[in-house]
Amino acid sequence: MHFWRLDLGNQPWLENPQPNLLGDYSPMAHDFGPAELVSAAGEIEIAAAVHIEADAVDPVRETEWLATLPQADGTGDLPSVLVIGADLSAPDARDVLERQLVASDRVRGVRQILNVHADPLFDYVGRHYMREPQWRANFALLAEFGLSFDLQLYPDQMPAAAILAAEHPDVTFVINHAGMYVDRAHVAGWQIWRDGLRRLASLPNVAIKLSGFGMLDHDWTLGSIRPLIFEAIDAFGVERCLFASNYPVDALYASYDDIWMAYAAVVADASASDNRALFADNACRLYRLSIPEVS
Repeated sequence: MHFWRLDLGNQPWLENPQPNLLGDYSPMAHDFGPAELVSAAGEIEIAAAVHIEADAVDPVRETEWLATLPQADGTGDLPSVLVIGADLSAPDARDVLERQLVASDRVRGVRQILNVHADPLFDYVGRHYMREPQWRANFALLAEFGLSFDLQLYPDQMPAAAILAAEHPDVTFVINHAGMYVDRAHVAGWQIWRDGLRRLASLPNVAIKLSGFGMLDHDWTLGSIRPLIFEAIDAFGVERCLFASNYPVDALYASYDDIWMAYAAVVADASASDNRALFADNACRLYRLSIPEVS
């Protein structure tokens, strides 16, 4: 999930919504923090929350703000752990990471969005970071600092990501949003996504987060997400898959309750231990967090 406060001026993309793959995302252009998450959750039990960086202009300032939230909002120990932002292509990447590690002892990983696409509607960054020598050199900082990497990319970037993951066996990679199956008009798009998942799954240091289905399928149904979830679980095994809400982004398409109940319905026939792995245990292991017993 993501938190933000607009008066900090750290998310201009949110303050001035522009058309992109999310559709009209102006409804989420408001403050969202622990209190709003707890309110949205309703009867869904939140044992812990992993905060993923929210494309902040100043990631250090974002982490410093997040570090104040458990004391400021009075809604419990949220966020529980942090996946921070950093531009690994920048010459000050080490300093940016070190300052965030000082700001919070909850930092567990890094995300830098990598999505590149020929269609401007789907293109996030406009450059292939994984091809850049400086970015690749700075990537080694993650192992040095004991940090994981949240891997957000499109399927045709997966072969390059597999090479990167093989080069850094001491870094845990967590694919975001089920690999973002974006090119859906032809069977080739499915094959590229499926084959990319299999290639990444062949590496033991790669896991996958099953989330964000609404971003590329605004009218998703249980039937439309089931094959994606099953394909990912078949590739990675239950032990390397975890469900996530991507809230409040996916609030554009479904309620918090609807998202989690849909996941539960998809794996309703799974064993109790498999369900616990998908909904809690794998997240705890991958993001190194402790939670109380959950029902």
